[in-house]
Amino acid sequence: MFRFNKTGALAAVSAAVLATTLTVTQAQARTISYASVYPAGSKADEAVNTWADKLAEYSDGDLKARVFPMSLLSAAEISAGVRDGIADSGYLLTVYFPAEYPHINLVNESAMQINLIDPEKLNGMGTFAFQGAVTEFMFFKCPECLEELKAQNHVFTANVASSGYAMICNKPVVKPEDMKGLRMRVAGSHWSRWVSEFGGSSVSLTISELREGLSQGVLDCTVSSLPEITNLNLTEVVSDVTVDLPGGIYAGSSGASINADVWSSLSEKQRRALLRAGADLTARTPWLYEMQQDESVEAVRANGGQIHTASQEFRDATTAFVEKDLKNIITYYQERFGVERGEEILSELAETLDKWVGLVQGVETPEELAEVYWDEIFSKVDVSSHGL
Repeated sequence: MFRFNKTGALAAVSAAVLATTLTVTQAQARTISYASVYPAGSKADEAVNTWADKLAEYSDGDLKARVFPMSLLSAAEISAGVRDGIADSGYLLTVYFPAEYPHINLVNESAMQINLIDPEKLNGMGTFAFQGAVTEFMFFKCPECLEELKAQNHVFTANVASSGYAMICNKPVVKPEDMKGLRMRVAGSHWSRWVSEFGGSSVSLTISELREGLSQGVLDCTVSSLPEITNLNLTEVVSDVTVDLPGGIYAGSSGASINADVWSSLSEKQRRALLRAGADLTARTPWLYEMQQDESVEAVRANGGQIHTASQEFRDATTAFVEKDLKNIITYYQERFGVERGEEILSELAETLDKWVGLVQGVETPEELAEVYWDEIFSKVDVSSHGL
């Protein structure tokens, strides 16, 4: 005989309600696609996946990211791909799009000014100081930079930077005369002018084309950060690395550039979570690059390659070039792209950089650096108006 079990019925109803609630909650959680330009397992990929984890954490699971490493869009496709919604977000390297992002590239191409700062004052923190200065400048002091992104239907939520740039080559390059006739891949007009200054010729290739270019002899060298040796698996196609020139870093990257329509559809809590995660990405990427430099150098040695430092003559000549080229950058971007405020921009950036040299001293972990970036930059962004 059937007997009604009040306790069991209530439990069943409660379970049904809970299941419905979980289903609704899961349905409300949103996943954004992210196109990375680096392969799975690289340090850049590690930083991006940590960003995805942080995004879920800071949004209380309300916003998630699915990372597509070096598959959904190539480096040359990121700008249009995010603009058109093929990916919701991506690792935008603005150097590949000079006409679309001239102000951002102007800011980035002043990075060799780090060569002019007293190394004792930098105390090994130059990369993190320039990254902080560029990120603050982009958010609050360069409306033209944000407008360039807006024109491409992008919103700036994080920046990424490399460690210092070196010469990764198939022959020794230690003296100025060693540069003559070399074909060198560069990631900016300032490095192109540096190559020309010493008799080489610059070649423009995306990062996904580097390995093939070096292996087939299209390139003699790439001017890149040292971790790209292992990030892009270059150990088998290079034989000589000069670790201390040309210097400077690459920081012209909207590292979690998000489609403006997606951004505007998010709640303010979700936008704030993106910025909070963005602070981590902005800190973790250059930190991992800095930590990876020795590993990359040892990988070249283990494969029979040679590691070099430049001659004093070459270093002195490069310093003289940088002093002269800071003026050339202003002229170049004014004549080529109509940038009118170049001198003012670089002056303000230099002041911001001087402040950041002090702010990053004593930082010992990427988490600590992320907190500095959050406190000094990202937390001050108004999510009710930014990018809208």
